[in-house]
Amino acid sequence: MTTHTNREWHLLSRPVGWPKPEDFALVETPVPTPGEGQILVRNTYLSVDPYMRGRMSAAKSYVAPFELGEAMEGGAVGEVIESRAEGIAVGDHVLHFLGWREYAVVDAQHAVRVDPEAAPLSAYLGVLGMTGLTAYAGLLRTASFKEGDIVFVSGAAGAVGSQVGQIAKLKGASRVIGSAGSDEKVRLLVEEYGFDAAFNYKNGPVSKQLREAAPDGIDVYFDNVGGDHLEAAIGSLRRDGRIAVCGMISVYNDTEPAPGPRNLARLIQTRGRIEGFLVNDHRDLQPQFVREVGPWVASGQLKYRETVVDGIENTVAAFLGLLRGDNTGKMVVKP
Repeated sequence: MTTHTNREWHLLSRPVGWPKPEDFALVETPVPTPGEGQILVRNTYLSVDPYMRGRMSAAKSYVAPFELGEAMEGGAVGEVIESRAEGIAVGDHVLHFLGWREYAVVDAQHAVRVDPEAAPLSAYLGVLGMTGLTAYAGLLRTASFKEGDIVFVSGAAGAVGSQVGQIAKLKGASRVIGSAGSDEKVRLLVEEYGFDAAFNYKNGPVSKQLREAAPDGIDVYFDNVGGDHLEAAIGSLRRDGRIAVCGMISVYNDTEPAPGPRNLARLIQTRGRIEGFLVNDHRDLQPQFVREVGPWVASGQLKYRETVVDGIENTVAAFLGLLRGDNTGKMVVKP
């Protein structure tokens, strides 16, 4: 049993607008001791995700807010160093939800064993984890994707967006278009991920660039951004088009309500549909997701990138970088 000190991130104050480093504190605590039915995990990788910004607010949402002065939570994968639970042994690796800290005591029923031989541990936080299932469920179930669809993905170089585009291609999309925030990311989308077209949304109006990339319109829009991207997608939507709303990172730090799309009436003409979704509502797809996507990852048909930040002390910086779009692919922290 280790006697090391544990370090964990606490939320000190609820951010107004963009979070600031002083809204958080890295606190030293004793390494916790597991009770009956629990395991002690030394975290190997921590996940930072856009949805966490919402949990920093006290506003009513689909998940409880972070408590002030308490350790924050998030996806994590690590090694079991002490076990008082049947079925999980010291040396096993598990996926759990007590990130933002170096050591965590986890109820065994809330831990999922993962195989470091089958895939890198960090992949279980991204391409083979919640991120991947979000892309899979949002595209195939919420957006009702079908072979031959023209698909537009915003935030396409991010962890979710990059998988959406590749899954669409693997499933027979006739054309996949992505938007990203740099010319380098645009090249990545086309040259590595196999998108048919991509554009830098900072280089001009999104609506104009989307019309040029998809002159025949789009059947599916996977929304990670909101704002002008959503309005542009509605403007390019074809008959019976579908929009799956996964996130709206462009408005997460707004202090005033953002104006809605000005062209919603077009949904009447196109018989279009907009539907939001949460990955937790689609856990039943997990076995199917693993069966189908796992071999794509193993064979290299589905490619992924990770942005790895070293040091527990840099977790907040990694999160703020994620909100700015500094990452390519999944952002993880290696404590």
